[in-house]
Amino acid sequence: MDFAFTAEQEDLRRTVRKFAESELAPLVHAAEDNETFPRHMFKRFGELGLIGVRYPEADGGSGFDKVSDCIVREEMSRVCQAFSSSWSAHSHLGIWPIWKAGTEAQKAGFFRPALAGERIAGFALSEPDGGSDIRALRTRAEKVPGGWRLNGSKLYITNAPIADFLTLAARTEPELTPAAISLFLVELPNPGIVVTRLKKEGIRASDTGLVHISDAFVPDACLLGGRTGTYPIILDSLSENRVGVAANALGMAQGALDAALGFAKVRKVRGKTIGQYQAIAHKLADMAAEIEAARWLVAYGAWRVDQGTLDAATAAKVKLIASECAVRVSEAAVRIHGGAGIMSDYPVGRIHRDALVYVIGEGTSEIQRNLIARGLGL
Repeated sequence: MDFAFTAEQEDLRRTVRKFAESELAPLVHAAEDNETFPRHMFKRFGELGLIGVRYPEADGGSGFDKVSDCIVREEMSRVCQAFSSSWSAHSHLGIWPIWKAGTEAQKAGFFRPALAGERIAGFALSEPDGGSDIRALRTRAEKVPGGWRLNGSKLYITNAPIADFLTLAARTEPELTPAAISLFLVELPNPGIVVTRLKKEGIRASDTGLVHISDAFVPDACLLGGRTGTYPIILDSLSENRVGVAANALGMAQGALDAALGFAKVRKVRGKTIGQYQAIAHKLADMAAEIEAARWLVAYGAWRVDQGTLDAATAAKVKLIASECAVRVSEAAVRIHGGAGIMSDYPVGRIHRDALVYVIGEGTSEIQRNLIARGLGL
């Protein structure tokens, strides 16, 4: 049992922290105001090898492990979760299924250009009538000569307004069974698809869309892996990404603590900094302790991914604890700031709004508790 990060992982942390503070931080305010991700940063992510951090060098990736992937997520989310959200939807949800199950032609046409940041991906799973309940999926894919005809809709799809393609889930059989759900690589623009940009209270600098699908044709070559019934790939992807999202939440919590601690050391009331008052000092102590506990649970979940032993219940525990931690810590940070906490000049209000997204997105906290209870045999 080793509770130390490797020298390589610590070097990666320093590199990503420097990048996030020097190149991402200056873009945050404008991106938040415009509610648009700075698209050119995808190429920059590719140049730095950040999109491929999780993937083997033999496949064009950077050859790091999942623990390293979580370090990248934490450091980027510490500066701006919206940027990390767009990166994550692209680097994991959008292209992980292609790496895992795609044909060689699909990897050449979609996965490798996406690694370089030359093509932007999104993952179209959630629907208006079924968010966390994947089996309630209604989007249909009907076999036609030369391909498939898709009809349905997708909601809250990260990167959809700026994506070059979507990895899209559709029902290829009418039965409500896992084997009836398949994945398609849908090129955009497509005459049968209309994407509507959504305005949000959280992760504003990450483009999110409603996708309306009406008789959209997708060629046979874009059926993931050339086969139907790829529902298990979706489940594997979501389990691993719950650990990743937990690292994002950890970064938000750390960013909130950093801001609150800095404020508590300079804000004075009656001749003393507020951090010298026990009420504030204890609040900061609780925040630090909760973050430390979450950090090691996230690291454990990432280690389980690297060992090939991650199960759904463990992934759910990691995501539940880290996401709820981010909400509590960021709310405490707002309270410590007082009136300044709701001013846009300070980051804690933005962090709290962003944190609230992740007790809903990637599976609600209630869904995580269902998975944990199922693992207990309930």
